Amino acid sequence: MPEPSQPAYDPLQPGEGEAIAPTGQGGPMDLALDEAESLEQSASAASGGPGSGPREKPRSLWSDAWHQLRRNPVFIISSLMILFLVIISIWPQLIASGDPLQCDLSKSQQGSSPGHPFGYDTQGCDVYTRTVYGARASITVGVCATLGAALLGSVLGGLAGFFGGWGDALLSRVADIFFGIPVVLGGLVFLSVVTSTTVWPVVGFIVLLGWPQIARIGRGSVITAKQNDYVQAARALGAGNGRMMVRHVGPNAIAPVIVVATIALGTYIALEATLSFLGVGLRPPTVSWGIDISNAAPQIRNAPHMLLWPAGALSLTVLAFIMLGDAVRDALDPKLR
Repeated sequence: MPEPSQPAYDPLQPGEGEAIAPTGQGGPMDLALDEAESLEQSASAASGGPGSGPREKPRSLWSDAWHQLRRNPVFIISSLMILFLVIISIWPQLIASGDPLQCDLSKSQQGSSPGHPFGYDTQGCDVYTRTVYGARASITVGVCATLGAALLGSVLGGLAGFFGGWGDALLSRVADIFFGIPVVLGGLVFLSVVTSTTVWPVVGFIVLLGWPQIARIGRGSVITAKQNDYVQAARALGAGNGRMMVRHVGPNAIAPVIVVATIALGTYIALEATLSFLGVGLRPPTVSWGIDISNAAPQIRNAPHMLLWPAGALSLTVLAFIMLGDAVRDALDPKLR
């Protein structure tokens, strides 16, 4: 007689003398459930389902730079200093209640006294009040000159780098001519014939000599950006020159211009003080650190406090903008990370 066939072995069924292990005691049922849960979690994670954690959105260049700047103590310190300078430039009455043009000759070159911590200058004017009000002219010249030079230089340099040809060659030669003009000598010649006592002739002169540097930086940055694959792809898809400049090339080429302009702002403030010291920049009754330093220089032995405070304020302002520019450069340059 044929032997009865044996049933196929099922790992989920108990054998002879076996009992099904309860759930949680390591039986075959638990092993199968664990394996199924593992496979489900793996598939859910691969497809972005409920089992997967929140995906972190990739950061752009600007968001990544801001993320790094917030953690940079140099950026924080310089930003607070600049914020304070901007506030007192707009509202100097917040920390100085006197009049910078109100002087008393009987107090000429006197030292510190209650209510007048920085003493008096040769004309008997309060040095503290003049130091506070002097920030307005310096910050105004620096900011306006930087905006003008950055706007003019980036536009001309960007167009020359994008289109090339004879326009690029002409811009390069014109920039070389301006690079050959000594800044201080050019200021003495240009501003000596100007009779205005406002800040705008100084701003115009700095823009005139400052745009070639930014134009050269912008030109090189645009030439590098337009060779990237995404620009070539946009051109192949039929994008026009204007769209490529605004949407693709410009946003990816502006970072070096921002870095150079931020550092140059401090340099322009120092240049304004130098020209005012030489007597061809800002003129009285405008209150300027350069004018006060010029008036205090002959009396440095008799009344050093007249020179110390405006010169110290000028140095801290220039240092703050240079520190800010260095921090921005470190954040926007991937090679320095």
